[in-house]
Amino acid sequence: MENLDVMVLRTLRDWRRAGKRALLATVVRTWGSSPRPVGSIMALCEDGAVVGSVSGGCIEDDLIYQHTQAYASTASPGETVHASDKKIPSGPPSFVKYGVTADEAHRFGLPCGGTLELVLEYDPDASALAQLVEALDAGQLMRRSVCLRDGVATLAPAAGPAELQVSNLEIINTFGPEYRMLLIGAGQLTEYLATMALFSGFAVTVCDPREEYRSAWSVAGATVLAEMPDDVVAAFRPDRRSCVIALTHDPKLDDLALMEALATDAFYVGAIGSRRNNEARHQRMAEHFGMSEAALARLRGPIGIYIGSKTPPEIAVSVMAEVLAVKNGVTLPRDMEVGQAKNVRSVGHNDPAELVCGIGHSAG
Repeated sequence: MENLDVMVLRTLRDWRRAGKRALLATVVRTWGSSPRPVGSIMALCEDGAVVGSVSGGCIEDDLIYQHTQAYASTASPGETVHASDKKIPSGPPSFVKYGVTADEAHRFGLPCGGTLELVLEYDPDASALAQLVEALDAGQLMRRSVCLRDGVATLAPAAGPAELQVSNLEIINTFGPEYRMLLIGAGQLTEYLATMALFSGFAVTVCDPREEYRSAWSVAGATVLAEMPDDVVAAFRPDRRSCVIALTHDPKLDDLALMEALATDAFYVGAIGSRRNNEARHQRMAEHFGMSEAALARLRGPIGIYIGSKTPPEIAVSVMAEVLAVKNGVTLPRDMEVGQAKNVRSVGHNDPAELVCGIGHSAG
């Protein structure tokens, strides 16, 4: 599944290219609890179609009601709905707050004490949207500034991710390309992990030079490559929005690829395996390839968080949870690390020759 922000911008571009009126709503401020963070976006078309989200749904419904004809046929008895009252306005962006009172917060499904403010951009320029989507598709991080006086948007490459900025003159939102996940090995565990990554908004690439594994691949939406993993990592060029995970248990495939990944800005580099296998991997990479202790400190393993997982889907949940935590800047307690948790619980090492559920040692 495509990154949500990119999906919103791409759909909005298509509406505007087709000559349809539309608005872009951005969460610019929140007070108390809020269903969606600052910077979240949604687009609304004149026919009532919505993509993206700024709340749990009630605010979206109100925007549809206020600015489209979609709910005209469901007006309350005695209520007169005038077509001229239900359309997307023209002019510069405007601000709207939801949840100012307790009754309003309840009405719009906001948590207790929650208030949020949106800025609404009316009929964003189709060519500027196309330029932004093209840059994101090319893997660029982009800074979009919107003048609040006239709604004109300007684009510029961004040096790094940044929080939304809002002033009396403009709002500035930074949009990044899709997060990317490179998986080494096309086995059963990889299929479950790829599925979870796809619906979490990652673009997924799977690399496995072994034909017998590639031929059985069944997950649509992932790119499957046959080259050697270290070559794929080099061509993939992992950046701060990328993660690389080795899942083959084969040092000939995993080790060189992991070394390539550790030399990049990837936010997560890890490998499946038991505590004993992880120690052996570190020793091999230090002794035979001269990897420093500092470089190896970035290599995660055993990967995942400890949830007692045994089956391939459970292990995939464990690994995906850790990836998302790192992506979102959440520092997990050390006792949630697989190795530490098993040591504390005196969980025995797996037999190196024994496969767990046909895929190798459990992660969490």
